[in-house]
Amino acid sequence: MSKLYLVPTPIGNLEDITLRAIRILEESDLILAEDTRTSGKLLKHLKVGTHMQSFHMHNEHKVLDKIIEKLKMGSQIALISDAGTPGISDPGFLLVRACVKEGIETECLPGATALIPALVQSGFPTDRFIFEGFLPPKKGRQTRLKLWAEETKTIVFYESPHKIVKTLCQLQEFVGGERRISISRELSKKFEETQRGTINELIDHFENKPPKGEFVVVLEGKS
Repeated sequence: MSKLYLVPTPIGNLEDITLRAIRILEESDLILAEDTRTSGKLLKHLKVGTHMQSFHMHNEHKVLDKIIEKLKMGSQIALISDAGTPGISDPGFLLVRACVKEGIETECLPGATALIPALVQSGFPTDRFIFEGFLPPKKGRQTRLKLWAEETKTIVFYESPHKIVKTLCQLQEFVGGERRISISRELSKKFEETQRGTINELIDHFENKPPKGEFVVVLEGKS
């Protein structure tokens, strides 16, 4: 029976994968991987020998129709990203939308995603929050930051290490330096760390301690 599975993979610690996820990867006819080199290491660790095919932001439009045809012919396909849940700031949306349009069954397994651990351990309200993914690099960036200045819900977004100080300085300008913030890096890995404080305090911290790793930023909503 044709079906697309969206299978979360570990965001760092390789033990953070479910038994069902491993079984689905083993039973699938094909695994679509964001980067076959990265995923190859994980599959080798899990002893999964299923054939892989690249599926990433640069080729998803080109290969979409062929994948849909495979599914229509009865294939069971698993989609994975380099880390975390497919479709969350990673490829997946276009394929799921196409499957829904064609009446192809889809199922997303529960599993790892970086935003939830960072949010929960921030100490900020978790009952209502917004997830912004990555900030626009240029166009629309200031507009987004101006909206955040008035947002009362907790805000979660991703940032790269070489942009974190610049982003904090922009938050200082648009949101105010006294707004509280929590920044987690290297979640589930050996050097996992969470820094909490005001925007001003964390600018000082990261200017004196060069940032490394991937960051999840949690910004307190306006009181």
